Amino acid sequence: MNFPRTYFLKDIAKIINGKMIGDAEFPITGINEIHKVEVGDITFVDHPKYYKKALNSLATTIIINKEMEAPKGKALIFSNDPFIAYNKLVAHFSQFEKANQMIHPETEIGVDTHIQPGVFIGKNVKIGKNCLLHANVTINGPALIGDNVIIHSGTVIGGDAFYYQKRENGYNKMISCGRVIIKDNVEIGANCTIDKGVSGDTVIGQGTKLDNLIQIGHDTVIGENCLFASQVGVAGTVTVEDDVILWGQVGVQKGLVIGNGAIVLGQSGIGKSLEGGKVYFGSPTKEATEKMRELVYITRIPEIIEKLKK
Repeated sequence: MNFPRTYFLKDIAKIINGKMIGDAEFPITGINEIHKVEVGDITFVDHPKYYKKALNSLATTIIINKEMEAPKGKALIFSNDPFIAYNKLVAHFSQFEKANQMIHPETEIGVDTHIQPGVFIGKNVKIGKNCLLHANVTINGPALIGDNVIIHSGTVIGGDAFYYQKRENGYNKMISCGRVIIKDNVEIGANCTIDKGVSGDTVIGQGTKLDNLIQIGHDTVIGENCLFASQVGVAGTVTVEDDVILWGQVGVQKGLVIGNGAIVLGQSGIGKSLEGGKVYFGSPTKEATEKMRELVYITRIPEIIEKLKK
C-alpha cells in the first residue's frame, strides 16, 4: 500500500511509538508485508530467523525487535512487538469506515454497467463499463474492476486475508490493506470469495472464468484466460500463469507457481509448483499418466500379497 504522500522516519516512529535508528528525515512512501515490498516501503520482522531476509529485502525501512545499526541505505524502527506496531501503522492509514448506504457515493461506475438490487459496494471501488453485478454481490474496497465483468450472486470481493500470528493467548490477525484487481472480460460464479491482498494486490487476469464456490487467497495473481471449476481453493501468494485449467475441488498450497497451460484434474492437491504445458492428477499431484499407472499398480497389491502367501 502506498501512502497518500511521503512520510519521514520521525513521523512513522511517532505513530507506532518506536525508537528511530537512522536519519529522522529518511523518506517512507508505503507499507508492505515482506512478500510484496518495494523500495521506499516499510515492513517488519520479529524473529531472528528472518532478520537477514528483511534487512536484505527491497524494503528501505524495517520495524525490528533488535537494536542494531541500520544497514547502508536503510532505516530501522525498534519496537518490542513489530507485528503489533505494523498493524497499528496499517490501521492508521487504512481506517475501517462504517457504511450507511449500499453503494458508496464515491464509487466510479462505467457506462452500461448494471447493478442488481442488494449489491454492496464499499469505499475506493472503481467499476468499468458494460459490467453486470447480480443480486447480493459484495465488493469491499479498495478494488478495481475492469470492463465486461460478470459477478454472480453471493460472491464477496475483497474479504480480509486469512493471515494470523499465533500468540500464547490465541491468534493476532494481520490487518489487510491491499486491493483486489479484476481485469476485463472476467466472469465470477456464485458464492465465490476473493480476498484482498495483505498489503499488495490480488489479481484475476483478463478473460479468466471462475465457477461457483471458489476461494482465492490474498495476494494471489491469476493470469489470463484461466478456467477454474467449482470448489477450487487457492491459498495466498500463489502465481497462476496464463491458460491454466483447474478442475473441480483442486486445492493449491500457498506460495506456489502453476505454469502456463497446465491442466490439473479434479480433486487433486497441489503441494509444489508445477511446470506448464502438462496434465496433472492426484494428491500430491503428479503427471496424470504416471499417477493413473500408479493407481493401477495399487489395485494389484492384494493379488501380489496372495501370490506371496503361496
